[in-house]
Amino acid sequence: MASAVSPPLFPDSKLSEPPVPYQITQADIETARDVREHLLRDPHRPGYHFVVPEGLAHPADPNGAIFWRGNVHLGYIYQRHGEHCWGHVSSHDWLHWKHHLPWLTPTADSPETGIFSGNCFHGDGEAVFLYHGTEQGNSIATASDHWLEQVRKSPANPIVPVQDESGRRTGSQGWSSWDPHGWMDADGTYYGIFGGHTASVFKTRNLHSTWDHVGDFLAHPLEGVDLHEDISCPDFFPMGDKWVMLCISHELGCRYYIGEWRNEQFYPEYHEQMSWVDNGWFAPESLLDDKGRRIMWAWARDERDRETEQPTSGWSGTFTFPSVMVMDKGRIHLQPIEELQDITYGGDNRRLTLENGSDVLVDGLHNRQIDICAWFMPKDAHRFGVTVCRSPGGEEQTVVGVDLREQVLFIDTTRSSETLGRRTVEKAPLPDYHAAQLQEDGGMLLRVLADNSIVEAFTGGTQAMRRMYPTRTNSDMISYWAEGGTCELDTAATEVKRTNHH
Repeated sequence: MASAVSPPLFPDSKLSEPPVPYQITQADIETARDVREHLLRDPHRPGYHFVVPEGLAHPADPNGAIFWRGNVHLGYIYQRHGEHCWGHVSSHDWLHWKHHLPWLTPTADSPETGIFSGNCFHGDGEAVFLYHGTEQGNSIATASDHWLEQVRKSPANPIVPVQDESGRRTGSQGWSSWDPHGWMDADGTYYGIFGGHTASVFKTRNLHSTWDHVGDFLAHPLEGVDLHEDISCPDFFPMGDKWVMLCISHELGCRYYIGEWRNEQFYPEYHEQMSWVDNGWFAPESLLDDKGRRIMWAWARDERDRETEQPTSGWSGTFTFPSVMVMDKGRIHLQPIEELQDITYGGDNRRLTLENGSDVLVDGLHNRQIDICAWFMPKDAHRFGVTVCRSPGGEEQTVVGVDLREQVLFIDTTRSSETLGRRTVEKAPLPDYHAAQLQEDGGMLLRVLADNSIVEAFTGGTQAMRRMYPTRTNSDMISYWAEGGTCELDTAATEVKRTNHH
């Protein structure tokens, strides 16, 4: 689950199919058209990052990601009639999404009052959904049709009931029926990790029966992780000869652990945050595709006011761009999927020598949907980078760069907007081997994806993400800059097509 503060639930309004086909009126058509045109005109609605199609999505966790019969399937939490549901989209290219009817909803014939986080995994010839049913406990559903539209909830639900509503995260009996993640082992055993302040392991040989409690998930504490930090939205998978736990701590956001899975317990060896200034990068979800790539998304939390700006805009719920997870030097590196190049066009290529204090504005390129690949070769410059969504005079701008003295990748949103969003500086530490790598390579690649109200940056084995909300109509330019000395630059900036329907 993404947040302890959620819209109120209305248990007596469980969703169900209407008894007769709904009769669409001309007024309905006009309203639908007005909403679509409103969303198309919204300057902050992302164009190529996935966005929940309409309405409130808080939490908006990605869930249920699975590669099934040639297509990527992805779920997302949204709110309907005050109840939490899983939406469902699929894609054949990672970029364009087909919308399906909701995947999982609270219904009159099932016990839960809402659907919270979980996952979808390959079982014995079927896709298995392991999810949290609010006020009931962790539950099971299955599907085996081509489009995963015929989802059947288990009559055994909840497979592990909640102990009590107040103890669902605290683990009052040593574990919690909360935020599950499951998989089927090679010997046919089903395992589940249940999140919370004391993450635990459950297992069964029969999906549709009570699952047995095995014990604590973590074999031992890890230095640098406070005891109060929970493991929620868990996503657990092998990578090379190690296992990775991708998850959140509610207070700190997205993170990962690397270690070994043996004797039905996880032995963590390394831990890294993926969000620093706050918990804005949240609720990660990944899958293994047909090319053997481990690809992840996360919820990029909205910074507009949830009581006023989000509801009146008609939309919320944005995901980070799908990125490949690569293990290198004992750390996870993220790389935007190569399919992004299929929707880029035009742009600006140049080689520059940036002097101390220079700020080179790129004239002729005006777009808030941008993919920048900039190879910086610092001579004696200690800070360098790019600005995106910039007005000509710099009144609004989002600054992305590297500080070699502080050894950080940063995104500065203190001047991103004159009225909207938070003003922060996200600082992602560069890995300890970065200085040696920079000397060996003679430069470093800074990759920046900007998309109307979200910016992501990748370099040197780390990454950062922030939301931004420029309000000036001319805040659509980019520039390159350097401080402290000279820096050579070889860069390509391309525009990115819109893939969202509206």
